[in-house]
Amino acid sequence: MSLFDGKVAIVTGAGRGIGRSHALLLASEGAAVVVNDLGGSSGGEGADATPAQQVVDEIAAKGGRAIANYDSVSSWSGAEAMVQQAVDEFGGLDVLVNNAGILRDKMSFNMDEAEWDQVIDVHLKGHFATSRFAASYWRARSKETGEPVNAKIVNTASESGLYGNAGQANYAAAKAGIASMTIVMARELERIGVRVNAICPVARTRLTESVAGDFMNPKEGEFDRFAPENISAVVCWLASDLAEGVTGQVVKVMGGQVQLLRGWRPITEATDDKPWTIASIDAAAPTLFANAAKGTPPFMPNVGDI
Repeated sequence: MSLFDGKVAIVTGAGRGIGRSHALLLASEGAAVVVNDLGGSSGGEGADATPAQQVVDEIAAKGGRAIANYDSVSSWSGAEAMVQQAVDEFGGLDVLVNNAGILRDKMSFNMDEAEWDQVIDVHLKGHFATSRFAASYWRARSKETGEPVNAKIVNTASESGLYGNAGQANYAAAKAGIASMTIVMARELERIGVRVNAICPVARTRLTESVAGDFMNPKEGEFDRFAPENISAVVCWLASDLAEGVTGQVVKVMGGQVQLLRGWRPITEATDDKPWTIASIDAAAPTLFANAAKGTPPFMPNVGDI
């Protein structure tokens, strides 16, 4: 028995890069896969059915089952249709991997409205829309059977969203939102048997190659640390029954490294038995900001999913 025998999975943005690797590994472990990809550019322009269909053909050539889907994840009706396609074609849905994304990098003082809106739509709305309709399907199924559904969502956040990265206000805001949404949905869906987790991948893809330069290229004598395939084992583990009990977690992963990440938490504290004033805050500031220079943000500790 393979890990996903009899299971049905949707992978968004699965025509290339990390998403393609997810789809191929899920299929090799027995899942029937809906391969979603609009086929646009890394900036979100255009559409092309070729990438998704090529992945479907790869899976079929190896004896697996897959169908292509070309809906935009930022479309409410498209997300609903994607979930319904999985149910209609394969008889259900067990795993949703939200991976689709684009980049429209610009410094905040130069970013225009379209550059902000499009990135938020594809990443944040695109993660929520598919998850919303998957959750609705699972809730109805749980009500019908009276049993937990044993389903999983794996979202794609980013170190850029957790630590901040100059030139990516839109992308970082969306990815931070995805990390928070993961925790919220894990709490909401736990009682019906749905686990929700997120990854922060570090890999060589269309979205990173333009900014990482040669840094992510394989080094002689070393395994390819930044190959997209390095990410998929963690995703498939989170999506499998091997990860029973793990939910609401954010995991950074690249070749040779996996880290469990946690969010905002108190570092220092100042208290007073009277209402705060500007003067009393200023007096408390040396204690409150003892480990941080004023105006210095928490920088990313490693090269991340930029």
